[in-house]
Amino acid sequence: MRCVIARFPFDLTKSDVLESMKGIKPEPVTGESVIIGRRHYPVKQVGQVITRQDRRDFSAGEVLRAMALLGFTCRTRPETASAPIGSPLQRASTMLGAPLSF
Repeated sequence: MRCVIARFPFDLTKSDVLESMKGIKPEPVTGESVIIGRRHYPVKQVGQVITRQDRRDFSAGEVLRAMALLGFTCRTRPETASAPIGSPLQRASTMLGAPLSF
């Protein structure tokens, strides 16, 4: 499959990516990740290995899009939960769309 990462075209296949990542130890995942084989790799690490470019040259979104099109499972950064609202009156007001002014 032809994809563009950091303004450069790449012809990638799933087997090429698997071969490139063979023997690469995954770094700790703190944000977006790609599951290759049975390992979770940070998106930027995968992009650096398959493109041989500096991580600052491409976005995580470019690599996520390419890996998803190739059939890899991609995970985005988990949403942060909003802080729970304390009293039942505050929760009801929030559910009704009223501003919090207590």
